Order: sequence, then structure tokens, then C-alpha cells
Amino acid sequence: MHLLRLEVGRVSYSVLHPNMKKTYKIATIPGDGTGPEVTREAVKVLHAIAPKYNFGVELHEYDIGGERFLKKGEVLPDSVVEELRGYDSILLGAIGHPDVKPGILEKGILLRLRFELDQYINLRPVKLFPGVETPLKDKGPEHIDYVVIRENSGDVYCGAGGFTMKGTPHETAVQTGIYTRFQVDRCLKYAYEYTRKRAKRNTLALCGKTNVLTYMYDLWERAFHEMGKAQYPEIQRDYYHVDATCMWMVKSPEWFDVIVTGNMFGDIITDLAAITQGGMGIAAGGNINPEGVSMFEPIGGSAPKYTGKGVINPLAAICSAQMMLDHLGETEAAAKIEAAVMEVTGKKLKSLSAGKMGYSTSEVGDLVCSLVS
Repeated sequence: MHLLRLEVGRVSYSVLHPNMKKTYKIATIPGDGTGPEVTREAVKVLHAIAPKYNFGVELHEYDIGGERFLKKGEVLPDSVVEELRGYDSILLGAIGHPDVKPGILEKGILLRLRFELDQYINLRPVKLFPGVETPLKDKGPEHIDYVVIRENSGDVYCGAGGFTMKGTPHETAVQTGIYTRFQVDRCLKYAYEYTRKRAKRNTLALCGKTNVLTYMYDLWERAFHEMGKAQYPEIQRDYYHVDATCMWMVKSPEWFDVIVTGNMFGDIITDLAAITQGGMGIAAGGNINPEGVSMFEPIGGSAPKYTGKGVINPLAAICSAQMMLDHLGETEAAAKIEAAVMEVTGKKLKSLSAGKMGYSTSEVGDLVCSLVS
């Protein structure tokens, strides 16, 4: 049974059916550009799979993004942030508007939510699906299947820094990377637990730069080995400098199982990883608060030039919904969606690129729905 109701600042709708074991309250933020189009397909898949696995979804859509900013001059109202704390999860489409100066929406929405909701883990699966091209020579799905865990709250992203003599020939800019032992330990704890649960190669690699960043990554390396020895002796520990990590991600990605790293290095290597798995059309990620509200999103941007044309690839958004279900404990439903996406990439799509898939955006969503319902 589908219920639709309108509320101030948002659209709310529910998917309910008899014998539900649980109903999840999900906030959706379709956002800008093609974000609403891909989010629509992800929601369609949630509608299709929920009855089969006996759970319900109660979705509330928020009109947060560039259009709201241009019309009302507000980016993310405090009241919305407080409301979002009450959800089981958040599903995000895309943020970025061609008529809004870069940084306003990204900092005002994405970074603010990460910090205010304490989403201190960025989780990025790197998996090459069947039928998807990779730029790596002689590599296939059997070689590219690992996970990057990026600390999401510290480093140079915490806003510490400033200018002196700005606008003069002697201008100086300082951007300070900061980590506390608390931040490092909780990230490492998540990484070790994730590696244990993943149960693939039972190997966790720390990506750092101990030979140059001799304070920050000395802390990371000490904490990494201390925790591993004391609490996770069965998990093999590896260490790679960030430059070596990039090299091996290209040359021998099959070496990796789970990688854990700081915020800035994680930001960089996950974009490299996305290209090796087929590009932004398939890459999804999660901003995780293991004790609170997490947010899941496709990695690609808002792609404004494709807005409204029905040609954008929705699979990354569908994969973000799959990640969300896995995080919520609906592991069988999540596995079913991933298998469906793999069948679509392996047997249906001509390409992952917008306008070259051989199907429209909604038709790709329909293909996935037909395989999960």
C-alpha cells in the first residue's frame, strides 16, 4: 500500500504492506541537476524490493539544493538538520548548481551534514561489475574488489587555518591538518570490524605518508598496530605510503582487501578507485555514523547538462540505496540489488555513459526492479 501526503518543505510517502517486520524512516534529498532523476530510480527499486523481504520504507523528500538557495537564500535550515537526526538513514542524489558559486552548497550541505551528524566514516566499495570497462589493462572483476574506509571528520578538512597579509605580495596561507587519538581510534575500530565482517582476505592496509607527515601519520601508524595486535590478531596488517597505494591500485588492485586512511588521502584515492571500477556512473559511497544517522549517495556530480533528458545512468544511485539497506541490516535485500545491477551491467547495458546505455534512465531502473521484485 502506498500512502502520499504533503508536508511543509517536503513530500512524504510510504510503502507499507502486511506482515512487515520493520519500517525504515528514510529522508531523501534529491538535490540538483540529475539528482532527482537518479534518486527517483533508487526509490523505485526500494519500492520493488521491500515487499519481498518484508520491510517497509517511509520516505520523506526534502527540497534542499541550489534551487532552494536561489529562491530563498538559505542552504540548509537548522530545523532540517534537527529533523534529519530522527531518521534511520538519508539517501542523497547530487549537490551542485551551475548558478551557485562552487563551495556554497558543498560546504553548506554536504560538509555540514557530515560534521553535524558526526558521519565520521566515508565508506567506498571499489568493485568492477561484469560488462563494465576498466582502463586497467588485463584486469577484470576478479581483480578489482576492495573497500576504502576514509576518516571523514579530521585532517585539513576541519577548517583550521587562515591568512596573513592577504592580498599583498607577502600573503601567507595556512591550512592545518588536525587529528586526535579519539578520531583515529574510532575510525580504525570501524575498519578492523569491517574487515572482520567482510571476511575476504582478512587484510587491512593503512595508507599514509609516515616519511613526510611525521606527526600525523606517526599517530595513525602507532594506533593502527597497537589496536591490531591487542584486539584483532587474526587480521593481517599492511602499510603503504599514499603514492605507492596509488601505484598499486593501478598495477595490482587485487592486492587490496580493505584500505583505511585519513580524510585528504581518502578523498584522492577514492576518485582514482572509482575510475578503475568503471567511472562515476557506477560508484556509490556512504557517510557513516555507526551509532547514528548515515547518508548514502552516488559519487558522480549533478551533471546539469543532462538534466531532464532521461539519459543519465542511475546505477550509482541504486547502488547507494543497496549500501543503505546493507547498513540497516537488510543484507539479503542488499545482495539481491547488487546481483541485479551486475546482471544489468553484464547483459543489458551497452555503456555506463549518459546517452549511450541503450536505455533511458527510467528503463534502467525498470530493469533492476524486474530482477528484484
